[in-house]
Amino acid sequence: MSETIEKRCLDKGVKLTEQRKIIARVISDSKITYGESDHPDVDELYSRVSKIDPKISIATVYRTVKLFEEAGILAKHDFKGGKARYEEMRESHHDHLIDVKTGEIIEFFDNDIEELQKKVAEKYGYDLVDHKLELYGVKKKS
Repeated sequence: MSETIEKRCLDKGVKLTEQRKIIARVISDSKITYGESDHPDVDELYSRVSKIDPKISIATVYRTVKLFEEAGILAKHDFKGGKARYEEMRESHHDHLIDVKTGEIIEFFDNDIEELQKKVAEKYGYDLVDHKLELYGVKKKS
């Protein structure tokens, strides 16, 4: 089982108030509840959190998400045509395929793409140290 956000906060010295603990749990549990490809925006997180504790404000959710992002616990994605979306920071690399009609996000890893990116960097005299790949598409009709 993967490490929870709550544990990662404690490991990184991020102080967890009761409200932050609830937000951390909701984010950690979202993979189980909504699937691996869940990349909620702050409004979606607020909706989920407020069902547990209606006293948590959207401003608290914004501040907490920003704190988790700055601590390297959450990754922020600015996919085209929408609000910033978040996911847990992971050790393993993956890329994203975004359905422009539904907003569905598919995470994938492809060795051929990884090798091609290294070759492109080498061709121009660089060592590849990081990259981010986002593909946008529409589902083919069957």
